[in-house]
Amino acid sequence: MTDIAYKIVDAAEWRAAVAEGRYDGAPVDLADGYIHMSTEAQLAETARRHFAGRRDLLLLDVDLTRLGDDVIWEPSRGGALFPHLYAPLPVSAVVETRTLNVTAEGEMQVGDAA
Repeated sequence: MTDIAYKIVDAAEWRAAVAEGRYDGAPVDLADGYIHMSTEAQLAETARRHFAGRRDLLLLDVDLTRLGDDVIWEPSRGGALFPHLYAPLPVSAVVETRTLNVTAEGEMQVGDAA
């Protein structure tokens, strides 16, 4: 397993989370009961499947070592293990934030630090 996972978030949702000190998740996270994250190898497919055509996103680099036992690796797409966070994401666990747009074709356009 890796110590860094990635979360794609709406920029406005993240700004609100920073003000609160924690991110409770996107609507899909709240519905599923955990915060979906991806490894580096899973990230491009996650962006293509769930964020194609979206702008004004952020890519969060999450330090999993700061989350303890609240991260559970569970099978998802094709049986691959994905990191799922069963707690709010503390802003302090995010070690890098970059701008992100995803083209209509699903290609990620990662920008500068945000």
